[in-house]
Amino acid sequence: MAGTPQTGPVEQDRGGDAATEAFVAHRNLLFTVAYEMLGSAADAEDVLQETWLKWVGVDLGTVRDRRAYLVRVVTRQALTRLRALGRRKESYVGPWLPEPLLTAPDVAEDVELADSVSMAMLLVLETLAPTERAVFVLREVFALDYAEIAEAVGRNQAAVRQIAHRARAHVAARRPRESVSQAETREAIEAFRRAVETGELQSLLDILAPEVVLLTDGGGVVRAALEPVVGAATVAAVLNRIATTPRPALVNGSPGLILRTDGGIDAVLAVRVENGLIAGLYAVRNPEKLSWVGREAVLRRAL
Repeated sequence: MAGTPQTGPVEQDRGGDAATEAFVAHRNLLFTVAYEMLGSAADAEDVLQETWLKWVGVDLGTVRDRRAYLVRVVTRQALTRLRALGRRKESYVGPWLPEPLLTAPDVAEDVELADSVSMAMLLVLETLAPTERAVFVLREVFALDYAEIAEAVGRNQAAVRQIAHRARAHVAARRPRESVSQAETREAIEAFRRAVETGELQSLLDILAPEVVLLTDGGGVVRAALEPVVGAATVAAVLNRIATTPRPALVNGSPGLILRTDGGIDAVLAVRVENGLIAGLYAVRNPEKLSWVGREAVLRRAL
């Protein structure tokens, strides 16, 4: 089975493969679409592989807009996978969190993109039905017109408009209400890092919101809380047992932390900040979800 072309320069002296050139040109965009729909880099890569296999069999002479065609195929493949993932998540051990990505600074600079791939937003998107999620992502994140979205999800434009309205209202009611700057998030997470590193309980309590929520995803593979941990004192007690120094990183477009041990990466921490305090902590420990942490993901909303 042919592998999916990776992002990078195309060797034009090998026949100028138009299908490969088009796919590589749009690959980062397609990966971002799939990841936002699935919350999993591994599944997004599988969707790209499936899309590539379909794409190489297409007569390019019949394709008017290659970008739109590829987005349509990726969306349909991701929808199929998303429905299957929903059944798997029902039997998942403990809280399910999206697969974290280390992202480049340019993602953080694109405020809308950074917000759309944040752990908090991806968890909100998890509460949408598959078609609602696809419509919301394509419309609100990638600004596709309703005609393109209708083709991608197999609905008419009137239905897509209704779905978009419903999804937008659903997300608005659940997304973090406060817009926080990267600088404010970075300041809060640095204070948090210092408190964990020094083991000063009061310093830790000072940076945690009273009703802070800690979610830990071990997937039944490694030790993790099976229920959300709520409240500053309880969360601080859990965090105070961390036996390693967290290192700063850009996680899903925002400042986060990586916890390493002698055996490698132990956990990736993403945060949600409100009023200068950490209101949400998302700790991914499941080893199956940490394979992408060793490389920087390239995310794009457009070419």
